[in-house]
Amino acid sequence: MSVSTAEFGLSAIGQTAVPVQDIERATAFYRDTLGLRFLFEVPGRMSFFDCDGVRLMLSVPEGTHNYPGTILYFRVDSIERAHRILRERGVEFLDSPHRVADLGTRELWLTFFRDCEQTVLALMSEVPKPVVA
Repeated sequence: MSVSTAEFGLSAIGQTAVPVQDIERATAFYRDTLGLRFLFEVPGRMSFFDCDGVRLMLSVPEGTHNYPGTILYFRVDSIERAHRILRERGVEFLDSPHRVADLGTRELWLTFFRDCEQTVLALMSEVPKPVVA
């Protein structure tokens, strides 16, 4: 194991996801009733809120990402590097790192995996958007 690989470890939780059945109703509740600071949405699918630096995502489960319960998203600087190191350590991923949202000057990238108890976890990285000349 190289020094850079040996020193790698997950730490910061950047996001947590709560599955909901009705995204509009849930968005209104978290924004208007609870008073959480609304960040942005993917209309009809996801809404994002700031919880003192940790992002809360409300999402309607779909397809292969229909996981029960809350998902913890670990923030990493390089999703490709973290994905490679964890795969080398035997972690089995459910998908490859992929772009899920355009945040203006950044792109949100995710990849999902399971822990030893089959709980779904994720890596997340906000990558600066490529500059188009």
